[in-house]
Amino acid sequence: MDIFEIEFFGHKNVRALHKTTLEITKEENLTPKGDCIIGVGASAAVSDFPAWLKSDIKDGKKLRFTIIVNKSEFSFEGYGSRFLSLSDPLELVIRKSEYISTRTAAIKSTASAVDIPRELIKKLKEDNVAGKMEIRTAP
Repeated sequence: MDIFEIEFFGHKNVRALHKTTLEITKEENLTPKGDCIIGVGASAAVSDFPAWLKSDIKDGKKLRFTIIVNKSEFSFEGYGSRFLSLSDPLELVIRKSEYISTRTAAIKSTASAVDIPRELIKKLKEDNVAGKMEIRTAP
């Protein structure tokens, strides 16, 4: 099974309070208004996904996401859609809803930013703490 890994960093303004979305961005800075953002300085956005992952997403397959920070992990699932363009060069957004934009990586997610355990978010509030998101097609 293929796994795509995105590396990112924590930031002092990570709040992770959004009830319907979760975002990782290549941007380096974060204001307190970005309450869905859990990581900055990401190594990839949706436009950087490999061809196999884009194909699986556009086929509407179920995806498994795992966020890893130090020894803490949190996993959840979401779905692709043929309507996703996967074209944003800076961000990836995972949504509980079925809203679609150029930034959307998955819809109908089982989790958003607010659902991530606070122990993990506490670690992500540390500037420059390294995090990783693994994305794979769910069985």
